[in-house]
Amino acid sequence: MKTIWTSVAVAMTIAASTTASHAQKVSPAVTSALADPARADQQGDDARRKAADVLAFSGVRPGNVVVDYLPGAGYWTRIFTGVVGPKGHVYAVWPAAGAKYAEKTLPALQARNLANVTAVVQTTNLPTSPKPVDLFWTVQNYHDIANNGGGEGALKAFDKAVFNMLKRGGIYVVIDHADAPGSGLSGTETRHRIDPAVVKAQVQAAGFKFVGESTALRNPADDHTKPVFDPAIRGTTDQFVYKFKKP
Repeated sequence: MKTIWTSVAVAMTIAASTTASHAQKVSPAVTSALADPARADQQGDDARRKAADVLAFSGVRPGNVVVDYLPGAGYWTRIFTGVVGPKGHVYAVWPAAGAKYAEKTLPALQARNLANVTAVVQTTNLPTSPKPVDLFWTVQNYHDIANNGGGEGALKAFDKAVFNMLKRGGIYVVIDHADAPGSGLSGTETRHRIDPAVVKAQVQAAGFKFVGESTALRNPADDHTKPVFDPAIRGTTDQFVYKFKKP
């Protein structure tokens, strides 16, 4: 009986280490960055994005070097700049193939003159960094890497590039729209979703250790059948937040 209960306790410990609820302890640096008056125009979106929780889960802290990959309008970049502070740096980067997505947003982000932010369209399609990185962050973009015929080969090359950029102990966070279990890559171009199990397998195959998942953005009401741009589900899709570590 003692052996059985010991096994149960071990299993519970492992489960607790790999799955985090959305009730994360938020650091003063994250709290301060979110409250910055310079973000007044985007703070109304913080609750929906569960910004405090997912940032706390990532472990980002002052002094970190962060890559915000395909940053869109710079929502996360403008938070990271306050979290990492003057001793840290944020690289907001678009790949060469994604230059068209930066035509409006890149000049607007650069115009903010954030002292610890470098916002650029890279000359390569695989991500690179001029210095070792503490945190590589990508939101709702991972599924796109497999599109246009890229498949698993494109994901493998991308994850390996991220691995090479990170410091030992560096963190890789992938947030994306979840597809149904067993769907693989079948919905990446049509529904703009990806099977979380595929992401976990691909990233681990690149040499990363799976640290855990935050459930902050999970939505069991999403049945995964609708494209993410469908008005019935847009903005409230079931999303997974995976955290990996470079050993």
